[in-house]
Amino acid sequence: MAAGAVLVRSGQGPVGSWEHALASPHPRLRPGVMSYRGVRLSMDRPRRRLETPIGAATLLLGFDQPVRISRAGRPTSTLVSVYCGPTTTPAVGEHGGRMSGVEVLLTPWAGFTLFGTPQYELADRTVDPDELPHALASRRAGGRRNSVGELSAALAALPTWEDRFGLLDDVFARWWAAGTPSSARVVRAWSELVRTGGSMPVRQLAEEVGWSVRHLENRFREQIGLGPKAAARVLRLQRARRLLAAGRGAAETAAVCGFYDQAHLSGEFKAMTGCTPREFTAARGVPTGVGGPVSDRMTGEATSLVLASGRQ
Repeated sequence: MAAGAVLVRSGQGPVGSWEHALASPHPRLRPGVMSYRGVRLSMDRPRRRLETPIGAATLLLGFDQPVRISRAGRPTSTLVSVYCGPTTTPAVGEHGGRMSGVEVLLTPWAGFTLFGTPQYELADRTVDPDELPHALASRRAGGRRNSVGELSAALAALPTWEDRFGLLDDVFARWWAAGTPSSARVVRAWSELVRTGGSMPVRQLAEEVGWSVRHLENRFREQIGLGPKAAARVLRLQRARRLLAAGRGAAETAAVCGFYDQAHLSGEFKAMTGCTPREFTAARGVPTGVGGPVSDRMTGEATSLVLASGRQ
């Protein structure tokens, strides 16, 4: 199984060098496995990023130095490889200037399939993926499975991003075959929420898939990690960030995305990103002085801010 075409961009600046590689997973893995994004940073100073909630789970397979991740109300984590389920709050990631690895975006229900853990246990958390159950097909003598850390080392040893993404295609195909199947109704409900940008009422969503509201809420929390109302909030805000980044005004964006008014949009934005729409949009356009462009986690989305030194 081979990965699709790989887009690689790189650059050199006064504080160091950077390289980003983007590819789509093999078609048989989609839509559950959404994207692969390889990154290499070599800079002479620390780098900090604000990551906003998105409608996806994230698996970072790190090759190099650890990342320190902080989130309000949670202990700070320092990890080389990271799994993060769906979130409703922002996180700040910081590293010492050297960073390399592959970030894999998963639909939340795919995270449930691949790891088998009820996703509500992982909501608004970052964990070492080796703490989660998974099923790498190859095993060592004595029956012990290989670790995600060993997979990361194997990826790091390969010479090209194409080779790395091809290995991931093969590994995820094995994980998928051995994983916990997601409910087709949960997948359908999630797809409807995504399609409508979080605007479909929960009762209508339950009717759409033939469940009671309570049953939908329970299964959604198990396999998505958030209840349908919380997931809809994230998807509405994700759409709003996209429109604001494209130059739409706050009042128009609030109306299009289903917020009561501009104040409602601003309040939700502050709660889930830590800043107002105006502050977020302005910060996206300010040079940070730490080198390299903002590399958003989702193509075509405004998901991240590279933080200047001293910004909290």
